[in-house]
Amino acid sequence: MRTLLLALVVGVMLTQLANVCTTVYLHRTLSHRALTVRRPIEHIFRFLVWVTTGIRVRQWVAVHRKHHAFTDVEGDPHSPVLHGWWHVQTKNLVMYRREARNPDTVARYAKDLPRTPLDRYLYDHALVGLGLGVTLLVVTFGWQVGLLAAFVHVNYYLGGSAAVNAIGHHFGRRRYDNTATNLQWLALLTAGEGLHNNHHAAPTSAKLAHRWYEIDPGWLVIKPLTWLHLAKVRLGELRLTHKSARAA
Repeated sequence: MRTLLLALVVGVMLTQLANVCTTVYLHRTLSHRALTVRRPIEHIFRFLVWVTTGIRVRQWVAVHRKHHAFTDVEGDPHSPVLHGWWHVQTKNLVMYRREARNPDTVARYAKDLPRTPLDRYLYDHALVGLGLGVTLLVVTFGWQVGLLAAFVHVNYYLGGSAAVNAIGHHFGRRRYDNTATNLQWLALLTAGEGLHNNHHAAPTSAKLAHRWYEIDPGWLVIKPLTWLHLAKVRLGELRLTHKSARAA
């Protein structure tokens, strides 16, 4: 019982770390240029993304930018409006991988992220990163806890990411005039990503919480980085899209 409990705690903490790296670095920093981070912090984020998710940065950015270019219309890589929310929830990984492997998508939507030598020899090897991550878990906590924690992490991370794309475009509150929704409980599980209606209304904002009662865990990581001059937020004020501004 103690082994299972420890594995659950470690797996959840590992997923929250991966979620923070995903939302702060992959999403807000690279995809939308809502903030910039100093080079040492960027390398830390890159490494953590690699060992916790195996994600290839250019692919993730390209798929997400295409989602914004074709939100819930033909061309969206993972729209529940087109395919149904349950289909996206259960098939999100397949849909992501299909689009991520499209060289035209990567060339068009991630052209500002050229492939570096580190990508070529290290970060583009997803299985190596994931293998290293699991090895670190096993060495640190033993093989039983390590493997169980990895199992919890994989299911939590993939399920949460799918929920943002599926549930986050179907159920929840719509303060702004777009097809995404706000779900605070999902935001707590995904480091802020559940405030998805807010994000689509102001995609260049580094802060996803627009009301005092909304909690954006990713922003709680960004603010200390700015205080330490390790990150810089691009816009000091909330800048809504024209459509969302009219609806607010």
